Amino acid sequence: MLAKRGLPVCILWTAILTVSVAFAQSVHRDITIGDDEREPAPRFHAKTLDGEQFTNDSTKGKVVLLQFWTTWCPYCKGEEGLVNDITTEFSGKGLVVLAVDVGESKKVVQQYLKDHPRKCRIVITGDTNLAAMYAANRYPIYVVVDRDGKIVDTLRGSGGERRLRRSLARAGLESSEKKDSE
Repeated sequence: MLAKRGLPVCILWTAILTVSVAFAQSVHRDITIGDDEREPAPRFHAKTLDGEQFTNDSTKGKVVLLQFWTTWCPYCKGEEGLVNDITTEFSGKGLVVLAVDVGESKKVVQQYLKDHPRKCRIVITGDTNLAAMYAANRYPIYVVVDRDGKIVDTLRGSGGERRLRRSLARAGLESSEKKDSE
């Protein structure tokens, strides 16, 4: 009797597991958008810890890299150096990097930044509407917006330097190192 009920239950659990894995893989895929299919970035406002204000209008003509992160995320911490390097390399070429800390207090973030200084502009969730717009609930998340204010890529999870640089290149920012080696 147990064997007769066990097989259908086993088949049901296998089906549930298969569907769950397929769904999880589809949720974590990068969203890469072709040039003609790019959608405008949602209307946003953001105030940095230093008091700078950013909106869609103020970033028009610039490439914007949004990084959604937290102080407790090991992947975010692992990519801080990369984001710092990209900020330094491209800031003179029209890149604005806004690192949006999600769900932590200003005090926690400021304390963290004392030990882990960042070169990009830091925004706290309470000072922007960005985290809600991009459903930032897993970290890091990168969103690249081109000079026309359209979304080029949304990258979920730690993907490394190559992936991020490829997205920036699609937005019109090519690394000078790459051009030198060609």
